[in-house]
Amino acid sequence: MRLASPRALLLAVPLLWLAVLGSAAAAVYCKHRARVLFVELEALDAQRDDLDIEWGQLQLEQSAWSTHAFVENVARAKLHMATPAPQDVRLVSP
Repeated sequence: MRLASPRALLLAVPLLWLAVLGSAAAAVYCKHRARVLFVELEALDAQRDDLDIEWGQLQLEQSAWSTHAFVENVARAKLHMATPAPQDVRLVSP
């Protein structure tokens, strides 16, 4: 078995230290980036939940605004419309 020369050891040890420090720095960066992305994901989830709530409220409001009684009341009050008398109604058939 042959031992490595002192010159090779002098080159290998600093290179190994640089590799260890580089991999440690990369691990720290990856963990930090993962935390940043997780916080961003949580913020987007909260925004999605708020939008779901708003969408549900808009659907309820739309259903309330489109009821027949509401439409008739608006037609009478704002447009001064009235239901015609039965003798004023004409049926047209093809």
